[in-house]
Amino acid sequence: MIRRLTEKDRDIYLEMAEEFYHSDAVLHPVPRSYMEATVDEALASDRYTKIYLIESEGVCAGYGVTARTFSQEVGGFVTWIEELYIREAFRSKGLGREFFSYIEEDGKGDTARLRLEVEADNTRAVALYERLGFHVLEYVQMVKDR
Repeated sequence: MIRRLTEKDRDIYLEMAEEFYHSDAVLHPVPRSYMEATVDEALASDRYTKIYLIESEGVCAGYGVTARTFSQEVGGFVTWIEELYIREAFRSKGLGREFFSYIEEDGKGDTARLRLEVEADNTRAVALYERLGFHVLEYVQMVKDR
């Protein structure tokens, strides 16, 4: 089951986010204060970000974080899948596919594109995303942290 995060889910989300940011799926960990800022924003409003809990067998099996932008390139809103984390014991059980199905249905009618980033060596995730219809954009991402 996929559902939106509530205030009572704050601690379990932060626990799983810590797990995610100390895994091989990311380039580097982020400060806990960043995770707390994300959960605060998601609980305050769904305008910019949403956090979803992924449950299986009555327990939290993972989470997903999305962010929303507008893109002239696609003529509408873009939902960024910022993070998708499935705990090891629950992987390869269809939960990632269920999450994407939920996200697509949730954005039906006003989302022109789904977009995500993935570590190239995360072959299991890349294979899932390709099966779901994602393809590589030939952009070079550049950032300037402030």
